[in-house]
Amino acid sequence: MGIGAAITSGFRNYATFRGRARRSEFWWWMGFTAVVNALLGGSGFRFGRLGLPELAVGDGYGVLAALFALATLVPTLAVTWRRLHDTNRSGGWFFIQLVPVVGSLILLVLLIIDGTPGPNRFGWDPRARRGPRPWEAFRSAG
Repeated sequence: MGIGAAITSGFRNYATFRGRARRSEFWWWMGFTAVVNALLGGSGFRFGRLGLPELAVGDGYGVLAALFALATLVPTLAVTWRRLHDTNRSGGWFFIQLVPVVGSLILLVLLIIDGTPGPNRFGWDPRARRGPRPWEAFRSAG
């Protein structure tokens, strides 16, 4: 999945916490939000304790960046939740980062590892083809 498809998917699945998200979808989305926040906020850009952009408007963090971070908060949580589903883990593992020091490292590892191949309890593998398309069956029959 490319950056355009990941951004489109992030906004299309704004509050969808069901299903699975590929690694590329997650990392392209995170890169997109980080770059836009950096451009909007200038030198005041930083990540907060939960790994999301802080809304510190008073210390050089632009109002536009704060509004963008607020607008992308739910989709960022949703794509993270779906990414954890891709590794066959409940989205509740997101809260492991509240454990000091090691929690954020554990979450980072869970977000980096490859998803489970094939379907799991959260849905179909987003990388797998879901069977032959009807027009392909006619081509192979002739």
